[in-house]
Amino acid sequence: MRVLVADDQPDILRGLRLLFRAEGIDGVFASSPAEVLSAVQNEDLDIALLDLNYTRDTTSGVEGLDLLARVRRQQPDLPVLVMTAWASVPTAVEAMRRGARDYVEKPWSNADLLARLEKHAASVAAERKGPISIGDHSDLPPLFANSPAMTKLTRVLDRVAPSDASVLVTGEHGAGKDVIARWIHARSRRRAGPFVPVNVGALAAGVFESELFGHVRGAFTGAAGDRAGCFELAEGGTLFLDEIGTLSLEHQAKLLRVLQSGEFSPVGSSKIKRANVRIVSATNAALAEEVANRRFREDLLYRLNAVELAIPALRDRLEDLAPLANYLLERMALRYGRNDLSFSEATRALLVAHSWPGNIRELAHAVERGVLMTTTGRLEPEDLALSVDALGARSLDSMTLREAERYLVERALLRAQGNAGEAARALGLSRSAFYRRLSEIRGAIT
Repeated sequence: MRVLVADDQPDILRGLRLLFRAEGIDGVFASSPAEVLSAVQNEDLDIALLDLNYTRDTTSGVEGLDLLARVRRQQPDLPVLVMTAWASVPTAVEAMRRGARDYVEKPWSNADLLARLEKHAASVAAERKGPISIGDHSDLPPLFANSPAMTKLTRVLDRVAPSDASVLVTGEHGAGKDVIARWIHARSRRRAGPFVPVNVGALAAGVFESELFGHVRGAFTGAAGDRAGCFELAEGGTLFLDEIGTLSLEHQAKLLRVLQSGEFSPVGSSKIKRANVRIVSATNAALAEEVANRRFREDLLYRLNAVELAIPALRDRLEDLAPLANYLLERMALRYGRNDLSFSEATRALLVAHSWPGNIRELAHAVERGVLMTTTGRLEPEDLALSVDALGARSLDSMTLREAERYLVERALLRAQGNAGEAARALGLSRSAFYRRLSEIRGAIT
């Protein structure tokens, strides 16, 4: 990713230069509007991060807004994020209306800033390729369903997917809600059509309608041409509304009108268009509680969840942990050109013992780190940088018999650094009895 950064404060540029260097991001740095315009014209850029205040005016953001408009005229497809220490809602909305993708207030969190840059760069790259269509579905990861919970889910998925029913996918962060949404599309009658994902929770108030319904030229400042919204891009296919539980009540009302009537109008247009799309949405929020607390519309929930698919957390589908870990290891090894990688015995024990609060996403990050850090070809516990937190904070007196057995087996494995024979002896079990209990409790990594 090649990022243009513009700010008149040397400390800001210095800090971002160090951050980008640590993250392997290629940065182009400018300290004035003139340098920005020169870089936009001469450099191959993926995204721009522009300050709103320069030497001429240090508080209103007028100079930055003018620069944003000039950048948009020069490179309409370049995604721009604006930043300022003098944050205000009117300035943020005006920046969005002039074509900014996002608004960042100083001081920012490095992790949040990096996530925003990656998200918007990836979004524009996808737009340039056109709507996502999974075609032969060869890019989809397999649905590992050795566990009873996942077996039940896939059976429901197989019955629901061929219909046009709206589906609400629920589950914790990192559980794989987007993968399930893609599989619903892949097994539907709309599979030849586009699959268009949109994180509605990330849409700013000033651009919500434009992103979903599109706009026409001149609809607002910066609208240099007509733009199709997500409903139009998903015509004949599936529209995936992620983070649906974060929608404001105002945006819920606007979405509900389209779902009820099947019609929408682009911003600035009186022309009515029909929405021939299937809606799949996802959330990690308890929407029934949100409805009870009047934070989510009950009528919208009924429109979204003709069928609800609840994805089990990784800790509740541990029979799938082994094939998932091995699949991710193969993928990461291929990505980084590493051959003949495997998990050590101690690492297999650690994978079994960890409770995976971040679910599959956390597992993927841990495996990727292990692939990058290992120097021997065998991924060791220190390569994955995981902590062991499984049931450890609770006393045996408060556990069920099943939980206590699981805790003792895991701790024995950890003390033995993955040596099953030694762990079995510590528990007074034969090796075969130990493996049987381990398989019953958590599913062994092989």
